[in-house]
Amino acid sequence: MLCLINRLWEETDSLNIDVEKFYTKYGPMVLRRCRSLLKDEELALDAMQEVFVKVLRKSDVLDDRAPSSLLYTIATNICLNEIRRNKGRFVNDGNELLDTIAYMDSHEEVVITGHFLEQIFENEKETTKTMAVLHYVDGYTLEQTAGLMEMSVSGVRKRLRGLRERGLAFRGEE
Repeated sequence: MLCLINRLWEETDSLNIDVEKFYTKYGPMVLRRCRSLLKDEELALDAMQEVFVKVLRKSDVLDDRAPSSLLYTIATNICLNEIRRNKGRFVNDGNELLDTIAYMDSHEEVVITGHFLEQIFENEKETTKTMAVLHYVDGYTLEQTAGLMEMSVSGVRKRLRGLRERGLAFRGEE
C-alpha cells in the first residue's frame, strides 16, 4: 500500500494539500482512530493507508484548513464502511453507539439521526465535531482530547458544554 501512496505522490503535480506533511503529522492519530474502531492491527493499517490514498486522489478539491478533522472524518467513514462490509467478523466490544451507526438498516433512522446531528452541528466549527467524537464516542478524556486538538482543556470543555446544551435544547430537554 505504501508504494501505491508513493506512486500517487509522484503522479500528482500540484497538490492543494501537502499530503506527505499530513501523513507525517497526523498518521499516528489516523492509525489510533482506525485501531479503536476496527480492533485489528492489520485492518487498521490498511484503513489508514486508504485514508491517505483518498486524500491524495481528492487533494485538488479538499480544504486543508482543519486537517485533523478532515482526516479523522475520512478515517471514521472508511472504518465504518469496513465494519459494514465485514458484519459478522467484528466482535461487539460494548460500543452500542458505534454498532448503531455502523449497522443502521432503516433509511428512516439514518435520515432522522442525520437530521438531528445536522441541527446540532449546523453552526459548529469542524474541530468541535472532531472533539465531540473523540470525547463522547471514543472515550478520550478532556485532557487527551485537548492534546489531540492542540487546545487547552478549558477550551475543549467550553465547546463541548455549549454543544451539549444546544443538543439538549434541540431535543427539548433543557
